[in-house]
Amino acid sequence: MSKRFKKTKHDDQIVVDEKTGQLYIGNKDLRLLMLRPIEIIEFTEFAGTNAEDIILWVGKTIAKYFIEKLFPGENLSNEDLSTKKEVVLSVLETFEHLGYGILEAIFRKKEIYIHVHEPVISDEKENIMAKNVCLLYQGIFSGILEQLELDVEGEEVKCTLLGDEHCIFKYSLLTSEFGDEDIDPLEGEGHISDFLKSL
Repeated sequence: MSKRFKKTKHDDQIVVDEKTGQLYIGNKDLRLLMLRPIEIIEFTEFAGTNAEDIILWVGKTIAKYFIEKLFPGENLSNEDLSTKKEVVLSVLETFEHLGYGILEAIFRKKEIYIHVHEPVISDEKENIMAKNVCLLYQGIFSGILEQLELDVEGEEVKCTLLGDEHCIFKYSLLTSEFGDEDIDPLEGEGHISDFLKSL
């Protein structure tokens, strides 16, 4: 990763503004909002037929806000794919520290797979409406890639609510591809091949 994109441990500390009660991450520049999965579920029940579009939009808006705050003044759309990969990993790491689960990205030549281990919906497996929380994840991940101007099509291909070990989101690149230097190491190649065959 380029030196300008590296973060320190201090950047991930959550602090409270004692006057307003507002939560921030890092140097009080990135505001946080605490929501329980059940609140998102209840909102989707209230919003009705437009709920899916609203949740996707909220996820994309969150991603845009985080990227603007984590990389202020950077025009990331002009960066090469190697740098964009590092940005994706950095942003996912921030979301992981905020409790979105253990996030892992696997980069292939034409696809990006984002695995969510221990997602926030883990305790809501009996509630079928919890599937709407997956839309928030999808919106966030799509929003990250949109901010980098990566032209992709994406979908959730595995989900803990459907009995899978963890949630997996697949994004197919439509107009570009990662070079050999950006494809993840071969040590997990057998596992990845088995996974790809299972889709």
